[in-house]
Amino acid sequence: MTTRSARTRRASALLIAALVVAACSDDSSGSTATSAADTTVPATTEAVDTTVAATITAAPTTVPTPEYDFSAAADIVEQFVAERELNGAGLVIVDRDDGIIGEIYAGDFTADRVSLVASSSKMVTAGVLLRLQDQGLLDLDTPIAEYVPWADGNPDITVAQMLSNSSGLPGLFPEVGFAPYVCQFIGTELQACAAEALSGPDDDSAIVPPDTEFRYGGVQWQIAGAVAEAVSGKSWAELIDETYIEPCGVESLGYNNHWVSLGGGGFEYPVDFDVSQLTPTENPHMEGGLYIDPVDYATLLLMHLREGECDNGRVLTPEAVAQSHADRIGEVWGGSAGGPDTGYGLGWWVDRASGRISDAGAYGSLPWLDLGDGYGAYLVIEADGGTGGELASQLYDPVEEAVLAAR
Repeated sequence: MTTRSARTRRASALLIAALVVAACSDDSSGSTATSAADTTVPATTEAVDTTVAATITAAPTTVPTPEYDFSAAADIVEQFVAERELNGAGLVIVDRDDGIIGEIYAGDFTADRVSLVASSSKMVTAGVLLRLQDQGLLDLDTPIAEYVPWADGNPDITVAQMLSNSSGLPGLFPEVGFAPYVCQFIGTELQACAAEALSGPDDDSAIVPPDTEFRYGGVQWQIAGAVAEAVSGKSWAELIDETYIEPCGVESLGYNNHWVSLGGGGFEYPVDFDVSQLTPTENPHMEGGLYIDPVDYATLLLMHLREGECDNGRVLTPEAVAQSHADRIGEVWGGSAGGPDTGYGLGWWVDRASGRISDAGAYGSLPWLDLGDGYGAYLVIEADGGTGGELASQLYDPVEEAVLAAR
């Protein structure tokens, strides 16, 4: 029995054959007309269907580029800078799909202004260690005594504990100039500083077991950087170049240890800072020595939104990016970072209420990511952390509203 669809296909085949005959019977060509009876119809309908399908070209589709309006955020930045008599500010906004979608500059700030960003260095530092783990040179959860010979004093701490401020070593506060760890600011070589911090007995009474207290910053970050150099056999500058500069093109990025040489030890931004003032160091400051321009830092945020990918290559695996963003202190030991709604990952503060992650610096820089909605922003001023945090709090909502409105 012939089905309706089979009859339809046969009719289609005959119609196509007739159309072919008509096309070949154009009198203007001077060719002899051919009758339908003389035309050979393909033996199977599949052959006809394939021929027809091959001639069909889908109409191109275009997706309109979203129009982002950050004028409300720009007004806030301009007004804030004027009222606080700041030298300026920069705000760069990124979207997972559309890349850099907004740039706002006020006062002296431009896209290529290089600023010291203090603790906004932490998520960048953590990325270097995560990449070494991706390469199989390091396991963040393995005691560092298995990687370096100078860890005998505290053999059980891990890199993951140090990058989540959970190593049990004294942090940056309440005593910034804690004598046993002063080499983090004035030492001459990174691994020598790490060995000194772990070998001396003067900190013994101040140490607690790992993963029991959140102790922000301090020499634990310097030790993590020294482990990176040891397992890779490369200097920190070389690691930064291959981790970020080559795949992401962030040429303004660099590390130094400016706290004593330029002042700012009391967390006041160095007066009239310029990169040319920095002298080379073999002891770059892991938790607070980064300098960079606004667009380059925003490029690193975009890399995080794109699961570790930059335009010229991969920086981190998606798994490493997810590990850095996760609230480690909450998941591993039930800890909090200054309040029940605040967690901490590997270099990232985690707002447990909003889901926003950030990496604020003492000079007022504040990068943040909304992972759920796929956007982020980098705010930079050259003042202090309290002022930067206040400006950021005024920008969260208008930036979010502008991003979502454009979609």
